[in-house]
Amino acid sequence: MFPELNNLLNITPDRAEQGKLTLLCDAKTDGSFLVHHFLSFYLKGMGLIDAGVSLTLARERGQLVFLEGLKSSTDVFFQAHEEPHPLQFLREASPGNLQPLFEFVREALKPVDNGEAAWRCPVLLVDDLSLLLSLGVGAVAVLDFVHYCRATVCWELKGNVVVLVHDSGDAEDEENDILLNGLSHQSHLILRTEGLATGFCRDVHGQLRILWRRPSQPTAQRDRSLTYQYKIQDKNVSFFAKGMSPAVL
Repeated sequence: MFPELNNLLNITPDRAEQGKLTLLCDAKTDGSFLVHHFLSFYLKGMGLIDAGVSLTLARERGQLVFLEGLKSSTDVFFQAHEEPHPLQFLREASPGNLQPLFEFVREALKPVDNGEAAWRCPVLLVDDLSLLLSLGVGAVAVLDFVHYCRATVCWELKGNVVVLVHDSGDAEDEENDILLNGLSHQSHLILRTEGLATGFCRDVHGQLRILWRRPSQPTAQRDRSLTYQYKIQDKNVSFFAKGMSPAVL
């Protein structure tokens, strides 16, 4: 978890908003550090990584459920399953039925109280939705999947959903555009990482655009955005206003 990013977003693990969809998007850079941030952020909010508690212990407690896509994709082909596999669509001639994947999500995010630690709120973190497009699933089917996940996680269980999508930058990639546009309209917070237009720089690794969306507010007050540049360090990420990198001061 990166404290500077929490400060920019004005959030802390113990007072995170509930019922929100956060869209993480990267273009010509790697935005995976945002996924790691939100994973740590929400686990800390549930009291699961304080004082050195590991992700392994969180999984053993049943507080962290992880579907490893690469391993699961081989399981669906080479192992027999009595129940539909979450990635069952991989075996279909026309991929598009994500209902088994949704059922996995719904079952995994049921509130847990095993006497050690209880959910404060369930969180679904998807890294990343773009892979579903690469596997032949249409953008509309992916958006339907997100809609049902939001209905369960955000509205029914009062939790949050965080998804990562890659922006291919290809004007002819219609499916990617449909997915990004559809998610953007549904999101309450959008974090978009972009590579520098000038190319590689040792002291500035990219820029982060933050867009807060409040669909219920009047148009003039609905959206608010800020842009920062950032540098990824060993165990942290530092953020600064555009052109204000300490390396050039």
